[in-house]
Amino acid sequence: MPTPLFEPCIPTPGKVVPAGKDWLHEIKHDGYRLIVQRDGTRLRLFTRNGYDWADRFPLIREAALRNRCQRFVIDGEAVLLGTDGRSDFNRLHSRRHNDEVQLYTFDILGIEGDNLRELPLHERKTRLARLFARRVDGIFLSDFEQGEIGPDLYRHACLMGLEGLVSKHRDRPYRAGRSRDWIKVKNRNHPAMSRVMEALS
Repeated sequence: MPTPLFEPCIPTPGKVVPAGKDWLHEIKHDGYRLIVQRDGTRLRLFTRNGYDWADRFPLIREAALRNRCQRFVIDGEAVLLGTDGRSDFNRLHSRRHNDEVQLYTFDILGIEGDNLRELPLHERKTRLARLFARRVDGIFLSDFEQGEIGPDLYRHACLMGLEGLVSKHRDRPYRAGRSRDWIKVKNRNHPAMSRVMEALS
């Protein structure tokens, strides 16, 4: 099993969504976390456990290889969207629809050999938006909101049956492992919560 060069930042579970002006809020999509690393024509899609799934998700692979930039590392969530536009984890997990899986990317760790992890999040977001200024099927920029709207956004996410919210401090660097600068608040009525409880039982 290859060792990934970049380890993911893991959100800290929370019960309250931060409401301060320095927080960015993203919808939590129900899928598989992936670190996408491109080096010329070589592409790897690393899972949290270090497995390379580049051959599993052709849409993500082809979108990354079509980008004008030859070397980059991005962080995101591989999802399978249903007809209602929401992520469908059961269909994703079945592996019968691998050719439809796409990536919602929310962070960039490196580009053209430059390590961006020490930059504050809001600067990394700007770099990421530039990298994917041209939309290509297979990789999408994850939307976010900033500031006091967080708790209201979380309530609406729950009403829509989404998994929850991840809030991130806009001025912090990217750190591997569990981070208190990223707070994940889950919708307790979402099926993902049932999977967590089953894993713990």
